[in-house]
Amino acid sequence: MDNNIKEKILHEISYLDNFIAASKPLIDFCKTNKPNFTEITALALILHSFYNGVENIIILILKSKKEYKPSEHKWHKAIFETMFIISSDNNSLIRQDLKEQMLNYLRFRHFIRHSYSSMLNWDEMKSLVENLVDTWEMIKSDFEHFLKGNIND
Repeated sequence: MDNNIKEKILHEISYLDNFIAASKPLIDFCKTNKPNFTEITALALILHSFYNGVENIIILILKSKKEYKPSEHKWHKAIFETMFIISSDNNSLIRQDLKEQMLNYLRFRHFIRHSYSSMLNWDEMKSLVENLVDTWEMIKSDFEHFLKGNIND
């Protein structure tokens, strides 16, 4: 893997780490308190930004492999599927047991891009918010594992 791409991926990982750390007080607060409209709206942006950040990293990886096709119809779904394709070494970029969870983040990303904050429902968002930090840690571990296996010396 090109060092420039690797540095961009590491930058995105660092950015997501910092973003999630800054979001954690609100996430933790909402684990024990029902959020109000303003907090729900902020949490929606956090969920949206999280998924976009993961997708940005996947796009960088696809570009490094010359496999990025942004003009493809439903390209967000195509990028999502790419995360879980089993490669010749019997691995996927992101572990298979996160597929359903990440599909829920993708669906939420689509919803929030095409709706109003007044349409948000805390009960539907709650598990995404509560699992965000743990989900990120697992995905970050998968990305780091990928980077270690794709180093050009």
